[in-house]
Amino acid sequence: MKTVKLTSKKEVYDFCEPYIIAEIGANHNGDMDLAKKMIDTVVKCGAHAVKFQSWTLDSLSSRVDYERNQKYNDSPKKHFGSLREMVEKYYLREEQHVELKKYCDDISVDFCSTPFSSKEVDLLERLDVPFYKVASLDIDNLIFLEYMAAKNKPIVLSTGMSTLGEIENAIKSIEKAGNTQIVLLHCISIYPPKYEDINLRNIETLRRTFGYPVGFSDHTIGFSIPLASVALGSCIIEKHFTLDKYMPGWDHEISADPDELSIICKEAVNVNKSLGSYKRVVSADEEEKKKKFRRSLVYSDNLKEGKTLTLDDILGKRPGTGIPLDEYKYVLGRTLKKDVDKDDLISWSDFLG
Repeated sequence: MKTVKLTSKKEVYDFCEPYIIAEIGANHNGDMDLAKKMIDTVVKCGAHAVKFQSWTLDSLSSRVDYERNQKYNDSPKKHFGSLREMVEKYYLREEQHVELKKYCDDISVDFCSTPFSSKEVDLLERLDVPFYKVASLDIDNLIFLEYMAAKNKPIVLSTGMSTLGEIENAIKSIEKAGNTQIVLLHCISIYPPKYEDINLRNIETLRRTFGYPVGFSDHTIGFSIPLASVALGSCIIEKHFTLDKYMPGWDHEISADPDELSIICKEAVNVNKSLGSYKRVVSADEEEKKKKFRRSLVYSDNLKEGKTLTLDDILGKRPGTGIPLDEYKYVLGRTLKKDVDKDDLISWSDFLG
């Protein structure tokens, strides 16, 4: 089983207790006070890491993209103005990266981010992030992947919108740089996806195909799907996070609020523990439970000394502290050495010989 040392304190592997990443992304809306409040809340919810996104006006979208996307009119609650205006408001400046990294360090939560250019990789390297997260959109950005992989830190690679062949090429590019510290994230890059398009069984497909640990980057609403992924062995859960789903901005609607994130953090541990072993085991607690819940052999009527037992003379009733029902054949044909009463537990000491 492949193990990746994701941080100084956390190794991840398939079916481990999952590492929970609260994806703040741009949900801070350019407000550092809001960002810090979100970080504080993430810690209270029990997540291991907060993740941001590292891009600028120039590192992700071109002039053509800005001109093509002049307005977002589909949801006035979510958007304002042009794409350029939103990027300008929401992107994290370098000094803000430094401020947020220090804030996370001070309260002992992992700070990580998704870079979108080599300059942002260098910025995160100076901040000594524990690992790099690669967005699904960069699965085919092979030069960028090699540059990032050469930093020799773990790479967490989202696989939305990609074929197995594209994922294979991405992995080979990372390995080419001498880096085999890879964690794949099954991801559907729709916000939110239809349930029938989520295909959680792809977690097993990625695991079997590539041999690296697999987690889940979730864009569904609520908490049931990421928890279901834990049952399939997800070693990481990445979930968008917000303080208010109705806040203006890109991803608030599909993000987990504090109550939902708390459930994910708590129940992911419980789901993982509940998976247990492939070996069939009856626990000590269940063995004790048998005494109350199982039946024992009892007499069906008052019987006299010298009676030879037949099937009509026995029944099965609680408690389970006497002779088990599956041993009934061994009492048939036995002769009583004393009188017995109806509903008495049958005992081997009741018989002659």
